[in-house]
Amino acid sequence: MTHRPSGPGPKLFARYAYAPNELGYCGPAEAASLFELGATGSTGADVVALARRFHGAWPYLTTLAELAGLDDPLDERVVRAYWIGGPLLREVDQLRFGERLLATIGAQAGHYWQHLTGSLVTEASATHGFHVFGVYPWTRLLDSGPAEQPLYVLDNCRIRWGRVVARDGDHVIARSRRLTWNGQRLGLSTARRERVRIAVEGAGFVPDTRPGDWLALHWDWACDRLSPADVARLRYWTRWQLRATNMRLTHEAGAQD
Repeated sequence: MTHRPSGPGPKLFARYAYAPNELGYCGPAEAASLFELGATGSTGADVVALARRFHGAWPYLTTLAELAGLDDPLDERVVRAYWIGGPLLREVDQLRFGERLLATIGAQAGHYWQHLTGSLVTEASATHGFHVFGVYPWTRLLDSGPAEQPLYVLDNCRIRWGRVVARDGDHVIARSRRLTWNGQRLGLSTARRERVRIAVEGAGFVPDTRPGDWLALHWDWACDRLSPADVARLRYWTRWQLRATNMRLTHEAGAQD
């Protein structure tokens, strides 16, 4: 049975999933459906079937929903918690979530990503940030060669916050804090300007954005308008994840000495 969009959760999922999907990095070849859903709130596609094919995000959504006692992995509270760190995270035991998630994705990854073991539980959160920094292999490539490419992927794949300075057609200029690497630790730069897409021929997810607005940014795309509370939560969980990941990187570096 086709699952039609119900409530704001599927629309929110589409807004954050669209940019990497359009680039061909994750999910099915359904960028047009995601764009339609994110921009209008409706689509003819089977939303659950589409979301299930995001093999990175879907285990987080299902595990978080189950532990929170919610029936729908696309419930807005679940989706928001995963992408930017919504208040639902406070209702779920973090270690239990990490154990359940790693058991699921570790079995799926098989021998390809052997780092997905119980040793990652203390670094795990029910957020996209953990998937970027802990599950994906890019942090493990920072000191094995030139760091520019893994740092670029890590920085753009994470959800970052930016404040709009100016509008430039289908783009905005926003001030955001970019990811840094000093050879030992990941961090955040001071805020600097970047140019990101906000619309395609006038259509987008927040096409009426004006200077002063806070936006969620994913790759080169503006996903959503953020409230001050949203910004605070995204900052908190980004910093939490960086601290947890840096602890692991320090431990791994020490083990190699």
